[in-house]
Amino acid sequence: MTVDIEDIDSLRNYLVDLKQISPGEDCTLQILKGGVSNKTVWVTRPGGEQWVIKQALSKLRVKEDWYCVQDRIEVEYEGLKWLSEILPEGSVPEPVFFDKKDYVLCMSAVPRPHENLKSLLLHGLVEYRVFEKLGIMLGRIHMSGKEDLRAQSIFDNRRFFEDLRIEPFYEFTAQQLPESRSFYDRLMDETLNIRTTIVHGDYSPKNILVKDEKVILLDYEVMHRGDPAFDIGFFLCQVLSFANHLQGCREKLINAAAVFWENYVETISGADILSEQLAVKHTLGCLLARVKGRSPVDFLNREEQHRQVTISLYGMKQAVTRVPDLLQEFNRQYIVY
Repeated sequence: MTVDIEDIDSLRNYLVDLKQISPGEDCTLQILKGGVSNKTVWVTRPGGEQWVIKQALSKLRVKEDWYCVQDRIEVEYEGLKWLSEILPEGSVPEPVFFDKKDYVLCMSAVPRPHENLKSLLLHGLVEYRVFEKLGIMLGRIHMSGKEDLRAQSIFDNRRFFEDLRIEPFYEFTAQQLPESRSFYDRLMDETLNIRTTIVHGDYSPKNILVKDEKVILLDYEVMHRGDPAFDIGFFLCQVLSFANHLQGCREKLINAAAVFWENYVETISGADILSEQLAVKHTLGCLLARVKGRSPVDFLNREEQHRQVTISLYGMKQAVTRVPDLLQEFNRQYIVY
């Protein structure tokens, strides 16, 4: 059958047909809003078991036209399985079922209460311990992916990285701002020639839940074998965007970014995994793209957007090659803006 999981009656019948729930089972189905690339429903069963069901969208929910084929949900399923093998227990949800035909993935829900890291940061709640764990987690992903030939084969296709990151972030932004074209052309050429390890592709505070002493990583549809420096830049860009937005927490957020980087470097110590200079470039490229690309961040006001564009374009013309220097320069440029 073809199902629209946001049609609750249709979803209930679908789950019965798949024998995932019993006919007449009094489960609660709640549509979760805010997703860009998937429809999402929270399921609570009578015995207390909770699931999250996702269905990939062909047209993403953003202002600009942005399309991607739905079978990327299979990458998400494979990513969920692989990460559950290499990360400590509880770091990712457990898969429940996968329906390739209808582009549906069901996984265990992270029990409530939990907090989304993006929400915490927007409220100025910055815990260095969380950033320490996130640096270690990403380091483990990159270290494991470098050695796992089976995983490299599973995630060898980077089509969705190109469709969901390269085109909407880098290529589209270069079209909007011709002065950034040469920077992005070099960056795209460099990153697409690197196939070092498994890259998450969406390592961002919005995809991280904090529960008790654990951090839980979500959303794996952009995973691929490629350039790990992208993950660093994508994450640091988000943290610096929060620093741009929250003046009172700016220095604490920049320090948190440094804690993340230090713990990542310590975790991959001795391994020839990534170019730090490319991590700097990806940070700058993403900073600009999160204002001028197809998927701008949703919390910057007009003045903050202009400041982020100015700082990013300035940084692209400099010769910064180290992440700590980039963080210091961002803070300095914020002050003199």
